[in-house]
Order: sequence, then structure tokens, then C-alpha cells
Amino acid sequence: MTRLSNAVTLIGAGTQGSRLAYMWSRLGKPVYLVDRTQNQLTQASAALQNLRAKKPPSEEGSVIKLTADDMDKALRNSWLAIECIPENIGCKRDLMKELDSRTDPDTIIASNSSSYPISEVCKGLCLKANDRFVNMHAFWPPETQVIEIMGTSKTRADIIPLLIKETQEHGFMPFHVRKHSTGYMFNRIWAAIKRETLQVLEEGIATPKEIDQIYKAVLKTPIGPCEQMDIAGLDVILAIEKHYAQERAGLPNGPQRLLQEMVGQGNLGVKSGSGFFKYP
Repeated sequence: MTRLSNAVTLIGAGTQGSRLAYMWSRLGKPVYLVDRTQNQLTQASAALQNLRAKKPPSEEGSVIKLTADDMDKALRNSWLAIECIPENIGCKRDLMKELDSRTDPDTIIASNSSSYPISEVCKGLCLKANDRFVNMHAFWPPETQVIEIMGTSKTRADIIPLLIKETQEHGFMPFHVRKHSTGYMFNRIWAAIKRETLQVLEEGIATPKEIDQIYKAVLKTPIGPCEQMDIAGLDVILAIEKHYAQERAGLPNGPQRLLQEMVGQGNLGVKSGSGFFKYP
């Protein structure tokens, strides 16, 4: 492919967008963080200052340009555009169409979706260049550097090796998901743990505290599955469970029932102050 420039654009200045902007700025190359909401950009600016306060003195980084109204300029200067908007497939599909129409055909377009494969997001869309779309699902950078990269049967052969090289250079630990997979690699394994945890709770076999205690004792991990779901947000976990249920026949209904009851009561986890556990 022809490298248009060395800039990267991220669309969506939420938690993931801000953290990914920090990662892509570490080598001093231009980064644009785009969001239509000025308040979100203000929060992102504060989050970036926090992250940079923790970086080593030797790590210079580049200026991250926060913009609410000049996406065209950002995209024109970028070889890679990454969507980091909420997990709503309708919104993601609309953004993919917009990015396809507003970018050069050589610009790589990626989705940071945690559950929707790019082939599903782009299915049925009339795109001018459908060979440059990929998933780039990051976890919690910079604390967790893992990023999963997944293309489609139409993705150009040069794109995946380029993304693996670039992500490594920017401090990620990339993994290539070699075939279409809803949930990529890790999230499929996590989905099984999460679903059985919810089923055990729904059946009244153990309490959240007991499940997390035994999980941490056996696997020597600092956090249990109930705590992890509270951090992610139980409304988000419910949306993902519904998506998996649409994709895979025969999944148990207990996990969704339990989550629907908790979400209906306003117990969303850390962000609401209560979920499986209470938070200040």
C-alpha cells in the first residue's frame, strides 16, 4: 500500500479512544482524537494528561490534536483510522460508511469493537474500498498491551503484517486472529468463564464473593470474574450476552435473566456504585 502519512486518527474520545491515542502518540507521530462532543474531548484531555504524567521521562510522545469539527483534515493526514465509539452496531455501520466515503482508498479503517467482527459491521454496506477494513480490539492500554487484529477474506494481504509491525513498535502486544471469530480469541475464552459464573449465581450455588474468592485462590489472579464484570459494566455485559445468543444457538438463558434483573434495578457495577458488590 502507499503510505499517505504517518498520522493516526481515532474517532470517539471515550476511555478507549483516549488510551489508544496515548499509545499511538508514544513514538512522536501525529495523532488526531475526534469526537463531536466537546465535553468528551475535555474529559479525554484530562485523561491523557494523567497517562502522560506516569510515562518514563525518556518517552517524549507527540501532541494529540483534539478536534470536534475537522474530521476531514484528520483523515486526510492519516494512514489509519480507528473507530472507538460505543458498542452499537447501527452506529458503527453508519460510521464505517462515513469513513469509507471520506478517506483515500489506501487508508486502513479499523474497529475497536469488543464483540462485533468487522465482516458483520460491514455486511451489506456499499463501500468504495472494502479491502481495507479490519478489527483492532485493544484491552486496557497501556496497563494491558494486548491487541487482537482480525481481517476478513477481502482484506489486502499487506495490511495485517503492517498492523502487527506498527502496533509492536507502539508498545502493543499484537495477536493475529486468523479466521472470522465473534469474540476474537481471548473474549471467547472469557465469555465461557463469565457465562458459567452467571449461571452458578443464577442457580444459587454460590455468592459473588465466594466465586471470586475460589477463582483467585485457584488461578492466583488479583481479580475475580464478578469484580471484572462490575468494572466492565453489567449493562455492557448484558448487551454482549444478547449478541452471543443471537450468534450461537443453545446458550443458557440464566445469565441473561440474572443480568436483566440487576440492570433493571440500576445495579450496573462500579459506574453506578453497586453491582455484584458495593462501591463508594
